[in-house]
Amino acid sequence: MTELPSFSVADQVALVTGASSGIGLHLAEILALAGAKVAVAARRVDRLERACAAIRERGGTCLPVALDVTDRKSIVAALETAEAGLGNLSVLVNNAGVVVSKPFFEHTEEDWDHVVDTNLKGAWLMAREFARHLVDKKRGGRIINIASVLSTRTIARVPSYLAAKGGLLHLTHGMAMELARYGILVNAIAPGYVVTDFNREFLESEAGLKLAARVPMKRVGQVEDLGGTLLFLASPASAYVTGACIAIDGGHGVAAI
Repeated sequence: MTELPSFSVADQVALVTGASSGIGLHLAEILALAGAKVAVAARRVDRLERACAAIRERGGTCLPVALDVTDRKSIVAALETAEAGLGNLSVLVNNAGVVVSKPFFEHTEEDWDHVVDTNLKGAWLMAREFARHLVDKKRGGRIINIASVLSTRTIARVPSYLAAKGGLLHLTHGMAMELARYGILVNAIAPGYVVTDFNREFLESEAGLKLAARVPMKRVGQVEDLGGTLLFLASPASAYVTGACIAIDGGHGVAAI
């Protein structure tokens, strides 16, 4: 008899980077409410404490972990703290990211380094140390990179973000190829424009409404739209999926510019 695939994450221990607010916080909440134990990691520990309190009130298990994804020593310490507090890590959600929006000629070298170091180098460092940890312990696991519709499309004023997210998508493919032999699956989620506190004002403006009108589904995304794909990639249901990038963008990525 055919068995139904399991979408349960109840036996998973996950670490989510950039989890103090926005998409990262929502992804951590989804995993925790679905039964995973979750380390919420970011630089702003005060925000992490509030996030964990809210998750615990809803019955989830979580642990705040200080983390700077651009600092290898901070990453190693965060992995050790998360595992000591929650058990054997099995899922990494590489979400930490920043953006600088300026015209091309006003984009400085410091702007470039800030964005690329966080969004690309930071994701690589995080994935490398997480995967090294799993291999040393002879355990498999999942790495879920948060890419973007801008991994494959372009807009003005964010050259460093375009480069970082494009690089992260290709890095996902390369890591999937190399880490499969260790039982580590590497995939990406590519959100379109998703409403957060950071961009809410713009997406509700006239320009934002025009942008939404160009999306085939005629709306921008909500953070709730990301949960199903996250749970799929973190669960046994995706056991033969690696090197994939799943777009959650209402069709924006395939629409004519």
